[in-house]
Amino acid sequence: MNKKIGNIFKGDKVIWMVFFFLCMISIVEVFSASSNLTYKSHNYIGPIVYHTGTIIFGVLVAIITLNIPCRFFKLMTPFLLLISAVTLLWVLIGGQTINGANRVISLLGFTFQPSEIAKGTIVLATAQILSAMQRETGADRKAFKWILWITLPTCFLIGLENLSTAALLFAVVVLMMFIGLVPLRQLGKLVGIIGLFVFFAISMVMLVGHDTTGQETVQTEQTDQPRKKNKLEKMLHRADTWKGRILKFGKNDVTPQEYDLDKDAQVAHANIAIVSSNVIGKGPGQSVERDFLSQAFSDFIYAIVIEELGILGATFVVFLYIILLYRAARIASRCENNFPAFLVMGLALLLVVQAAFNMMVAVGLAPVTGQPLPLISKGGTSTIINCAYVGAILSISRSAKMKKETVDAKNIE
Repeated sequence: MNKKIGNIFKGDKVIWMVFFFLCMISIVEVFSASSNLTYKSHNYIGPIVYHTGTIIFGVLVAIITLNIPCRFFKLMTPFLLLISAVTLLWVLIGGQTINGANRVISLLGFTFQPSEIAKGTIVLATAQILSAMQRETGADRKAFKWILWITLPTCFLIGLENLSTAALLFAVVVLMMFIGLVPLRQLGKLVGIIGLFVFFAISMVMLVGHDTTGQETVQTEQTDQPRKKNKLEKMLHRADTWKGRILKFGKNDVTPQEYDLDKDAQVAHANIAIVSSNVIGKGPGQSVERDFLSQAFSDFIYAIVIEELGILGATFVVFLYIILLYRAARIASRCENNFPAFLVMGLALLLVVQAAFNMMVAVGLAPVTGQPLPLISKGGTSTIINCAYVGAILSISRSAKMKKETVDAKNIE
């Protein structure tokens, strides 16, 4: 019996344990945080059944992926690049709008986010370029250009509707280039250009976007037709949202008496959830702020985790992601070939960097962006694809060719 189970759950056992704990925390916390969904649908058990089904399907996807030898991932790169390009253009033209942005495509009754597929594809392509152009002294200088030729157009298409996802993906690619020993001079120039671009982008957002503070009052006093937007404003139609988030994040001197619970509800109730948690929390299912936090089951689920499981539970969740990154680094260090090593690090960074940013948003260290917590937040496409990333990491841990000294050490043990 144990042998049969071992044949199914192959690969790094520590990563399997991390994956299991994250999935269990997800089911418990999403069930607790979905009070608004159950109230609106008048179905107490429906949302959590759907989410549990998604988790189970994601685990099956992980098991299927881990049985794919890592050498076959290279063959998938051209097809995934083509699919990513087509779907990213498709979602801009005919995608469904969620929270004011075209982010999902409906196909055969199912909806999916092309950006989720594109993230893994870019990591896969970057790993392949770095491995193919690796020299004794590090990566060839031309690798930097090839990676940017693939990454920049993809991040641009994603950033038009989801700027935070594009920024996180680009950050992961930069980290992969650093790990892949791309010349520091090239990376230094890139960081400088990024700094100038960020300054220019923020300036454009602040110039084009409109401060929606007090918008309700203005609308009741004016009866004129809505102002027509120029071409620049139409292209940057998310500028109002971005500007509002920047302004809200910059207001650190607001007193409790001046705080607007209606306009800043997400941040306010997340802070209340964290402050009221204490060390051990209120217990699973005992959250109060879930009834007031609009994205309690997604963007701000970490605040609910803190409220219910306390500082100890929140630290445990952070610890799980740290272990995931550490084990991925151990697997990469044992790989004889460069491609699986770069790929396993890229996929782990993709999950951990997003998790870190989500948790920073929940505790008020970063502006609100709408990034879910990988493998914990409620989701469809994102949950399944994140499980596929874990499956790819497990595949590399079991099928990648290991260094001879590592194999000999295992035989001695």
